[in-house]
Amino acid sequence: MKLLETINDPADLRKLPRTQLTPLAHELRSFLLDSVSKTGGHLSSNLGTVELTIALHYVFNTPHDRIVWDVGHQTYSHKILTGRRERMPSLRQLNGLSGFPKRDESEYDTFGTAHSSTSISAALGMAQAAKLKGEHRHAIAVIGDGSMTAGMAFEALNNAGVEDDVNLLVILNDNDMSISPPVGALNRYLARLMSGKFYAAAKNVGKTVLPAPMRELAKRLEEHAKGMVVPATMFEEFGFNYIGPIDGHDLESLIPTLENIKQLKGPQFLHVVTKKGQGYKLAEAEPILYHGTGKFNPTEGIKPAAAPSKITYTEVFGNWLCDMAAVDKKLVGITPAMREGSGMVKFHQQFPNRYFDVGIAEQHSVTFGAGLAAEGMKPVVAIYSTFLQRAYDQLIHDVALQNLDVTFALDRAGLVGADGATHAGNYDMAYLRCIPNMVVMAPSDENECRQMLTTAYHYPGPAAVRYPRGTGVGAQVQQELTSIEIGKGEIRRQGKGIAILAFGSMVAPSLAAAGELNATVANMRFVKPLDVELVKQLAREHDYLVTVEEGCIMGGAGSAVAEALAAEGIAKPMIHLGLPDRFIDHGDPGLLLASVGLDAKGIAASIRERVGIAEPRLVVNNS
Repeated sequence: MKLLETINDPADLRKLPRTQLTPLAHELRSFLLDSVSKTGGHLSSNLGTVELTIALHYVFNTPHDRIVWDVGHQTYSHKILTGRRERMPSLRQLNGLSGFPKRDESEYDTFGTAHSSTSISAALGMAQAAKLKGEHRHAIAVIGDGSMTAGMAFEALNNAGVEDDVNLLVILNDNDMSISPPVGALNRYLARLMSGKFYAAAKNVGKTVLPAPMRELAKRLEEHAKGMVVPATMFEEFGFNYIGPIDGHDLESLIPTLENIKQLKGPQFLHVVTKKGQGYKLAEAEPILYHGTGKFNPTEGIKPAAAPSKITYTEVFGNWLCDMAAVDKKLVGITPAMREGSGMVKFHQQFPNRYFDVGIAEQHSVTFGAGLAAEGMKPVVAIYSTFLQRAYDQLIHDVALQNLDVTFALDRAGLVGADGATHAGNYDMAYLRCIPNMVVMAPSDENECRQMLTTAYHYPGPAAVRYPRGTGVGAQVQQELTSIEIGKGEIRRQGKGIAILAFGSMVAPSLAAAGELNATVANMRFVKPLDVELVKQLAREHDYLVTVEEGCIMGGAGSAVAEALAAEGIAKPMIHLGLPDRFIDHGDPGLLLASVGLDAKGIAASIRERVGIAEPRLVVNNS
């Protein structure tokens, strides 16, 4: 029997002799590669944390001792070793395993994480709770160097460093890579100190004093000293006892180090160096490509995909950004560490001086854009809908309150599929439309998305275009940079009795549903300002109004329609279709939409049930 097959929980792991842990790591890495290649998922980051995961569960008494994994991209080994090996074929599928830690999935998932930089705060809270309850347990936060670029991580370090009697261990998993290449002053700061006069002098002394056979040893010691002294200076200023850096793939270093740390009191900081994609040469060579994968053949690697028949909304944005930048030299593009995901690679290549990756720092990205706008520049902040939630205060106070000209390109609006509730953009229409000075648009197709981006860019104030993940209906995208009239929708289909007011991605399924109901369909286009005149017209001419949106019903676009009618003193039977008041798990996007009644069949069925229209009967001709 393979070693991995004998491990059903960490207690089984802790029964193994140390000599069997390295073979187990090889088996686990092979299992990961085979499993993820069949389901898709996050690969590079998980291959890089195999030994660290084994060591943590081997040394610490989990789940009594708490491990909080930052982001959670690297927790597949953790899931496999904590009783979920047999469920890995269901990873990120409907009713299957989540791709991230999830409290209701396992007692070993002590804290749900999918957005970055929260682990130290959560682990500190757990450590303080243990202290207050008189319980002896350890709290461990595993955070990557990319996540350490966020202010929240440093807020937690600042708080934790003054608590000298909590059992908190912060492990910096340093692989010199988040999703995109690392950016910012932290890396440059360390590099600059390491190349300073102290090290240069030591290096010169080594060259002149030591005999030739000792120089190679001196070089190794010098590199080790650089790693130990400089980060220690910074993190020990926060009040942590700094240890490292150590090789995160060497179990003979990891386990004794963790065992020693386990005996120490107060906040500890362990610096572990790993390699993304470790053990799979293709992922080691291209960690970004293998960060999040679809299904692929491990022996052949990821092959270039055939040219898709339809362009994605992300590509529409990326192309528009380059075209608009060529026309207007004031345009600058900003991303919080999502260059690839937001479609900004080409813009970075063509306009490097106007491209700004600020790291995993969504709050800073928005206020940074506000500062640029205050000086007459034209910032475009490309950010996922779910990540803009993290900068809501900055959106209100730093941008909207001052009515600054910042354009927000909100990718991944609506349900996102395999990444699930943590990454779904379900709330942007509700949380944006209540902010004064904001314009909020939702395109029904790819060409309208380009037009709305142009409209938002030319609007002299804050404006957001929210568009879904993946492809649209396949509309031909015109190259002209044309705008549309702000606050004006359009009637896409004329029917009788029932008017469907559809927003964004829901226009296409609404049109399909309307065909069998003979309903009118309006492409509303604007969540704010709402086309009130069109709403009033539809109310006058129809018996029922139906609003359809791929966003939360509570406070969303349908609520805006109801508010507008109430303000006009118009009473009309209404049906609000959208995302229900619950979090929706991961799965195929089409299945998820169908499960909440937002496919064509579901929309038609909801209207029939409310209005009392019978299903059309199938007539069989036997003649």
